[in-house]
Amino acid sequence: MNKYLERLYNGIVKENPTMILMLGMCPTLAVSTRAINGIGMGLSTTAVLILSNIVISILRKAIPDEVRLPAYIVIVASLVTVAELLIEAYLPSLYEALGIYIPLIVVNCIILGRAEAYANKNEPGVSAMDGLGMGLGFTISLTIAGSIRELIGNGTLFGAQILPESIPPIGIFVQPPGAFLVIAFIITIMNAIGIKTRQKKLVESGCDGCCSNCASPCEKEEGDAEK
Repeated sequence: MNKYLERLYNGIVKENPTMILMLGMCPTLAVSTRAINGIGMGLSTTAVLILSNIVISILRKAIPDEVRLPAYIVIVASLVTVAELLIEAYLPSLYEALGIYIPLIVVNCIILGRAEAYANKNEPGVSAMDGLGMGLGFTISLTIAGSIRELIGNGTLFGAQILPESIPPIGIFVQPPGAFLVIAFIITIMNAIGIKTRQKKLVESGCDGCCSNCASPCEKEEGDAEK
């Protein structure tokens, strides 16, 4: 598979940040009460992910290791400020719905994680695709969760009435417990169709995560041998 398409597939399916890696759960639980909120937050995060990955990749050799993380935070914070001002100016209703979670994109572990794990080790082009894949994976997860919660909790989808008014909505699904239920349901389906997390693969192989007491070769050694 082409390395650019591989990064896209990796973010959307193989290492989906929300449903596989369990990253960015705070905004996922908080803003996924409606489908439109999920799209808005997901696309905002995607834009920041792509741009931050590009900038960090370009500057990766110029940023000293001693100030690497502070430099990442400054770059991401600058991009988030621009995104927040644009949303406030052109999408005020979305800005009000997302509230404090827009500036909190700065400390979203998905963005900082990809900066540290990928962008500072690879060229700008493939880093941009990595950001796009992770961002789309995050957006899709938020939109699916928001759609389910909105449909069951309000009987609507993207603001349009879908369920008959004779069917009473289940209010718990637009509350925080509903987010946990929906996400658990989605993850159950993903595991059932064979999309497995790295942790599940380790458990199935008999690994308890304690390398000091393990006599088997680790994944890194196996990967190096394959190369």
